[in-house]
Amino acid sequence: MKILVTGAAGFIGFHTSKKLLERGDTVVGLDNFNDYYDVSLKDARAALLDDYDSFSMSRIDLADRDAMEALFKRENFDKVIHLAAQAGVRYSIENPHSYIESNIVGTLHILEGCRHHDVQHLTYASSSSVYGANTTMPFSIHQNVDHPLALYGATKKANELMAHTYSNLYNLPTTGLRFFTVYGPWGRPDMALFMFTRNIIEGKPIDVFNYGNHKRDFTYIDDIVEGVVRTSDNTATPNENWDPAKPDPGTSRAPYRIYNIGNQQPVELMDYIGAIEKCVGKTAEKNLLPMQPGDVPDTWADTQDLADDVGYQPSTPMETGVKNFVDWYLEFYS
Repeated sequence: MKILVTGAAGFIGFHTSKKLLERGDTVVGLDNFNDYYDVSLKDARAALLDDYDSFSMSRIDLADRDAMEALFKRENFDKVIHLAAQAGVRYSIENPHSYIESNIVGTLHILEGCRHHDVQHLTYASSSSVYGANTTMPFSIHQNVDHPLALYGATKKANELMAHTYSNLYNLPTTGLRFFTVYGPWGRPDMALFMFTRNIIEGKPIDVFNYGNHKRDFTYIDDIVEGVVRTSDNTATPNENWDPAKPDPGTSRAPYRIYNIGNQQPVELMDYIGAIEKCVGKTAEKNLLPMQPGDVPDTWADTQDLADDVGYQPSTPMETGVKNFVDWYLEFYS
């Protein structure tokens, strides 16, 4: 297969590209290498991918329509795995325009490219943030998700709606994956695990929001990537039992599917911090703060549909994943 992976220099995109290359696929990576976080980390990820003969990187911005059209015309992809996005809940409050340009306009260019160039299957990243104000646990793809709490979640919900229209109008198979708090080696510096580890090592306090009363369905990067690749291989199909009188949000009469990818085991934030402290060998100085705007207290993924349709469920214990990250961090940053 020749597969386009957007966000290939990013956290999930890098690991996904690496797995595809290791099994023998040809991968064209796309990334704009923006400075949302340390570009040198993106460069280091890309350098590892460049060691593969079957990999090439296109430094393109998703919002550049002409460049995107030229890329699809030139490369003739079999499949697309769309992982590029402007990430971060809190950042979306400060910089809303970047989310519209990347997550909405950029995704439109991906959909148009797939439509006009006979792409077999589009798999794209959504987010647990779409559940927003929902409190029924665990979060299910069959729940209504019309109350996002931040623009980031709203753009991800919009991506799902946009994908559905292309599945309906053009019979383009699309699958959206709602990721739940991804963590692991090569992770983003703006995420809690990275910031906590760095500050604890350097003897600096860590900011703990909602006074530590969060639960998160932390999902290890290898589990996420396994789900992404298996889902890409499992082309979306219509739900023959879909009832327009009782519409199921997770499926459709079009070739459209939504899945959660989470570890199904919510972890107390304080236990997560405790695992980091154990690996680092230091106790954190905790700066307890109220909940931040746009945050939700807890997340918990119902992954039964992923198991039923794709035959996979994440399973890496949190303690194992945290240790792997800390080991990587200590080695990478000496």
